[in-house]
Amino acid sequence: MDDGAKDFDTSFEMAKASARDGVTHVVCTPHANAQYNFDPSGNAAKVAELQVRLDEARIALKVGLGCDFHLSYDNVIEAKENPGKFSVNGLGYLMVEIPDYGVPPGLTETFYELQLAGLTPVLTHPERNPTLQQDYRRLAEWMRGGVLVQVTGDSVTGRMGRAAQKMAHTLLRQRWVHFIATDAHNVSSRPPRLSEACALIAKKYGAEYAEALSTANPRAVFEGKPFEASEEPLGLYEEFKDRSWWQRILD
Repeated sequence: MDDGAKDFDTSFEMAKASARDGVTHVVCTPHANAQYNFDPSGNAAKVAELQVRLDEARIALKVGLGCDFHLSYDNVIEAKENPGKFSVNGLGYLMVEIPDYGVPPGLTETFYELQLAGLTPVLTHPERNPTLQQDYRRLAEWMRGGVLVQVTGDSVTGRMGRAAQKMAHTLLRQRWVHFIATDAHNVSSRPPRLSEACALIAKKYGAEYAEALSTANPRAVFEGKPFEASEEPLGLYEEFKDRSWWQRILD
C-alpha cells in the first residue's frame, strides 16, 4: 500500500523476514494523510488475508493494524469522534507522524485534545526531524503531558544518517524512548530489521531497557493495555524541581 509494499508477495516476504529477525508481532501502518486514501475496512481485509497466509505457512507472526496518523484538521476531528478508527488495533494507542521538517503550531494542544478523546499519542521517529534534532528538549513538554516516543531501529544503527543517530542515542541515554520500531517499507532499501538495533541498545543502555523497548512496551500497545516505563526518564522534570509551587502554577 501507498509507499510501502507494492504487492501481496512483498508483504509476505517482509513478514517472513520479520519473523526470521525474531519479531513476533507487527503493526501495519498505512498513512492517514492527504496524499493517500485511508480505508480502514480495506486495510483490515488485507491484514486478515496476510494473516491467513502466514498461518498456513506456519510462520509465527501476528499482524495488527494501525496507521501513520498525520495531524490534519479533518483527521484530528475524526479521531476525536471515532478514536478506534486510527489507533493500533482500535485499542487507543495512536501512531502520530509529524512533518519531515518543522513542528506544527499548536501541537501541545492537539496532543491534549486527542488524549481527552481517550487516545495515547505515540510520536514516531522524532529523531529524524531536523527541527527537533536542533533542540530535542522540545519533546519534554509533550512527554510530561503523556505523549510516548518511538525511535526507528535504523536511526540507532546509523542507517538514517548521523544527525538521526546522534539524537536517537541522546534520547536513549535520557531514557526518553518507549519503543523501537523498524519503519519497514520493503525488502530492499527499507527492510524489516530490528535485532541489530536491539542488541546495540542492550549493550549500551542495558538489557532490561532494550527488552522494554522491543517487547514489553510494544506488546502493551498491541493489546491496548497500560504500562509503566521500566526506567525513569532523566532530566524530564528537573526544571521544575527547584521552583516554588506558585511558579509551577504560572507555568
